[in-house]
Amino acid sequence: MTLLADVPDRVLAVYAHPDDPEVSCGGTLAHWAAHGAQVRLVVVNAGDKGAHDPATDPDELTRRRAGEVQAAAAVLGLSGIDLLGVPDGEVANDLALRGRLVELVRTHRPDVVVGPDPTAVFFGDSYVNHRDHREVGWALVDAVAAAAGSPLYFPGAGAAHQIGALLLSGTFEADVWVDVSDAVEAKIRAVACHESRMAGDPDLVAELLRQRTAETGAQAGVPHAESFRRLRFG
Repeated sequence: MTLLADVPDRVLAVYAHPDDPEVSCGGTLAHWAAHGAQVRLVVVNAGDKGAHDPATDPDELTRRRAGEVQAAAAVLGLSGIDLLGVPDGEVANDLALRGRLVELVRTHRPDVVVGPDPTAVFFGDSYVNHRDHREVGWALVDAVAAAAGSPLYFPGAGAAHQIGALLLSGTFEADVWVDVSDAVEAKIRAVACHESRMAGDPDLVAELLRQRTAETGAQAGVPHAESFRRLRFG
C-alpha cells in the first residue's frame, strides 16, 4: 500500500461523461488543486443521453451538462476544461481520439494523467462499466503509453511529452491511495453541481460519497481516500 503524499505540479484528468471525474476522483483533484497543482479536465462525451425521460431534448441536455461541468470545475479549483463533445455511446479508441488526447497531453504537459481503468468491466452482479468509459480508458492508455512521448507519433500534435505517471480510477487493482480527508466536502459539492444526474436526494448521494471515501480511507489508514492503479513512465 502506497499513500501518495507528493502533489504534482501539473495534472490532466480525462474522463468520458460529465460527472465521471467528480465521482471517480473529485477529492484527489480538489486536494491537489488546493495544494498548488494546475489541474485540467478533459470530458470526452457530450452527456446528451444521460436522462431517462424520452422527451428530453439532447441538445438542451448537452448545454445543461456543459454548464454543470463548468460549475463543478470551479468548486474543485481546476485551472481549465476541454469539452470534446462526442455523443454518448459513440466514443471509439480510434486514431482521431488518440490524436486529440496526444495533442492535449503535449499542450498541457502534465506530470500526472488520471483516467478510468478500462480493464474493470463487471462490478458485482448489477453493473457493467459503460462502453464509453472503457473506450476512453483504452484511448488514454494508448495516447500516453508510447504515443505522446514519441515524436514520430502524431508529429503535428506538438512537441513530444513523456508523462511521469498514469493513475487509473475505478480499478480492481489499486496500488496507490490519495488522502482526500481535506477535500471530501469539495468532492460532494462538485458532484452536487450535476443536478441533471441527481435522483432527487442530494443528501443521500453525499452520504454515499462520504461512506465510499471512508471505506477507501480505511485501506490506507486515513479518514478518507481515493485509490488508483498506477503506471509509471520515463
